[in-house]
Amino acid sequence: MTTHRLDRLDESARRTLFTGARTANTFAETPVTDAELTEIWELARWAPTSANSQPLRVLYVRPGEGRDRLVKHMNEGNRAKTASAPAVAVLALDTRFHEHIPAVLPYKPELKDVFAGNDALRAETAAFNATLQAGYFILAVRALGLAAGPMGGFDAGGIDAEFFPDGRFRSILVVNIGHPGKDPWFARLPRLHHDDVVQWA
Repeated sequence: MTTHRLDRLDESARRTLFTGARTANTFAETPVTDAELTEIWELARWAPTSANSQPLRVLYVRPGEGRDRLVKHMNEGNRAKTASAPAVAVLALDTRFHEHIPAVLPYKPELKDVFAGNDALRAETAAFNATLQAGYFILAVRALGLAAGPMGGFDAGGIDAEFFPDGRFRSILVVNIGHPGKDPWFARLPRLHHDDVVQWA
């Protein structure tokens, strides 16, 4: 029997991804390159989704006309942060993700028709797995030495009408991306303790 031993991340890597990572609220003027943005997805795409469905879609928005169109749909308290970030990702779910099933799940292509015939199952699968992938996306940003500023404060319907007018994609999260700026962090908020969360059976 072949066994596999997985590598354990060292303390520095765990700090980068989890214990030391913070949501950035200000960003330095240091550019984020197209290559770095591409690398985020190249890393995030390997994490698991049910039936390998991969419903998340990513729209990168650079400063300029596209950013102006995005900022007007952000809540007032988020507009300055989004306007100043070197790059912004609008994360959306693909309501027709099942069309890719034959390519991403080649041993069970008939699942495409199962999803096509069940609107509730398709919507639930898209929402759950795109949300999972949004979490992976944030970790990928951090893993590449960048700061992420994920935000739910926006007019999703407005963003969808602005950028996804055919109705296929639906925005679920906006993530500002860059290097931390001046006073980038709020005070660290408490996390629930092990005893409040974990049970044993």
